[in-house]
Formats: sequence, structure tokens, C-alpha cells
Amino acid sequence: MTASLYIHIPFCAGSCTYCDFFSVPLNENTGLVDAFTGAVLDDIEDQLALFNVDQVPTVYIGGGTPSMLGAARMERLLGGLQAILKPMRTAPGEFTVEANPESADETFLQACRAGGVSRISLGVQTFHEPSRLAVHRTGNRSLLEKRIALAAELFPDAFSADLITGLPFQTPAVLENDIKQLLSFRPAHVSLYSLTLDPQTPLGEQAARLGAASLSLPSGDDADDLWILGRDMLEATGLTQYEVSNFALPGKTCAHNIRYWRMESWLGAGPSASGTLIDETGTGRRLSYQADIAAYLASPRPRIHSARIEKLTADDLIRESLLMGFRYCGGPDPLSFRQRFHCGIEDCIPQTITRWREKGFFETEDSVSFTPSKEGLLFLNSFLRDAFLELPSILW
Repeated sequence: MTASLYIHIPFCAGSCTYCDFFSVPLNENTGLVDAFTGAVLDDIEDQLALFNVDQVPTVYIGGGTPSMLGAARMERLLGGLQAILKPMRTAPGEFTVEANPESADETFLQACRAGGVSRISLGVQTFHEPSRLAVHRTGNRSLLEKRIALAAELFPDAFSADLITGLPFQTPAVLENDIKQLLSFRPAHVSLYSLTLDPQTPLGEQAARLGAASLSLPSGDDADDLWILGRDMLEATGLTQYEVSNFALPGKTCAHNIRYWRMESWLGAGPSASGTLIDETGTGRRLSYQADIAAYLASPRPRIHSARIEKLTADDLIRESLLMGFRYCGGPDPLSFRQRFHCGIEDCIPQTITRWREKGFFETEDSVSFTPSKEGLLFLNSFLRDAFLELPSILW
């Protein structure tokens, strides 16, 4: 079978107050990091064999902060991956590594390039020092600029960068400066995220307890306006929006993430990682590791037997296919949807489609087109809420 591969590196230099991804501070316990590197390679090898995977089209190493591994451990990880993936029918067509600029020095980036990495994704978020300090983001503007320039040199036309709108102390002028500064390095891909105040994060808890204004956060409407400003600036320079939060030059979209949005199979390795395997019958399995490094290391091989297994029914996957598919600017693929579930999108949510087509949610009035309009995407959550309310009457 064909499945992409996601590897979760659970180490960070510190904890940004808005982040809800699993990570632990990297300390001097080098034995733990070395043990993790070996364990995750074993895990990948075992999963490929167990699930009869003979094709891995994309690999994505995220976290956490993969660049915290440093050059030597990244060389070990990439070398091990090359050996494991060598029997595959073809080499991965895309290989991405996330990195934070403060730890992505030249030796690390050179190790990535030598190890077969084709894309670097940099967590920039903002150049604005007050905003960075307010959310405990490491690094500083001067270091950011040096490391982005280095990534642009070593991965020309193949590096991506993340920005966040709605941060503390962010104004339209601050965001404009952030985008202009980033674009001066000619990224091929930019992810523009709107800050989410998850109540489980320190920033979300503080905002709920003290109020957003006390943390110098923009109001809800102002935050929305900031994101729209960012979107328009990126598109004006030739970076086309192809997903709710992602923009790319022609031919530079992220193939790995598109597989998520198309609900195609992937494996997940590392603590807190999850994988989803889709069967030809339109059903599937989701295998999720708990967010616990010690438990991950202590699990006997094959570690995936210790993961939580969730059976995905056709009804489950219909919901997820709509949820993920409508994030993509092209919308869910009607042909693939019908082939997988033996029914059309219009059969599942006919009232929602009719009502929202009249509202201009879709790009055209063509009854077989499910491409959201640019303005329609701004109301995606409301559209999906209506769709999911309608689904039970169709599926059950």
C-alpha cells in the first residue's frame, strides 16, 4: 500500500504560550534524545513492514522542534530513514523538515540537504520583538534574518515559513512589516495562521481569566482584519492561496499536507503522532500514540501495538473528508469521494449545498462544483457546522 510518513520530534527549546503541540524542553540528557532517535527509526521500520507499505510519497518531520536534534542526530535520523526507505518502489517525492531559526544553523541545514531533505519549513511567526516576547518565543529579529537568509541560500525556491496573525501588540503596520521582511527572502511557500486561543494553553487560559485586552491581543474583528490583510498582501506578490492558511508559488504547494486534506493514508511515528490508514472499502483505522516519551520508549517492538486504535466507519470518513476537503481551495474531489463512498457530496449534504450556494460560498453556481470562493472560505466553520447538522439525517 501507499502511505505518507509523519515523524514527531518531541523536543523544544522552550514552550511558546500559544502552542498546543506535544513537546518537552530539551535538557542535557543526551541519552534520552539518542534513545528516542533509535526508537523512532525502529518504529518506522516496523510500521512499514506491518502495514505492507511499499510506497512512501512524502515524508514530514515536525514537532516540537526537529532542529533541536542538531546536525549529528539529524544525520543519524536521515541516514536511518534512507536505509529503511531504500526498498520502496520509488524515493519520496517530497521530504520536509520543520525548523526554528534559532536552532537551524548552517551545519543542521547542510545535514538536511545531504540527507535528502527537499523542503525546510521555518517557524518565523513574527519579527516583532514585543510580540515574540509576549508569547515566550525564542530567538530575536537579527538571528531570524540571518537564519532565513541561510535557508534561502541552501534551499533556493524550496523553503517555507510560518507567520501568525492576532499576536499581542500586533497592528496592521506590524504585520505589513513582517510580511515585507519575510518576502524579501523569496519563500516559495508561506503559512499564515490566525492565533487560536486554546483554553488548554497558557495564553488561552490567561485570555479567558484576564481578558484579551489585558494581554494586548487584538479584538476578534481586528484579528480577522489582520488575517485578511496578510492574505491580500501575500496574494498580491504571487503567492496563491491553495488552502485555508497556506499560500504558494506555482508548483510549490506542500504535497504532504495535501494528502491530509485529501484523506489519503499516512503513518505517524513518535509520541503524540497519529496515522490514518484508509481501506478500499471506504473505512479505515487511526492509530495514535499517547503524548508521553517515557511510555513510547518503554513500549516493546513493534511499538505501534501500544498505540490507541480507532476504527473509522464510512460515516466517520465522510465527515472527515468533508472537513478536510473543504479546507482545500479546490474543495473536496467529487470523483474520489464518490468512488470511495459510493455516493456524491451532493447526496450527503444537499440542503447545506443549496443554501450556501445561494449565499455565494462556492466559486460558481455550477451544481457539480464544490470549490469554495475566496470570501466563502472566511465562513468555512459556519458552512461545516450546517453540513454536520444535516449529515445524521442522511447517514443514519
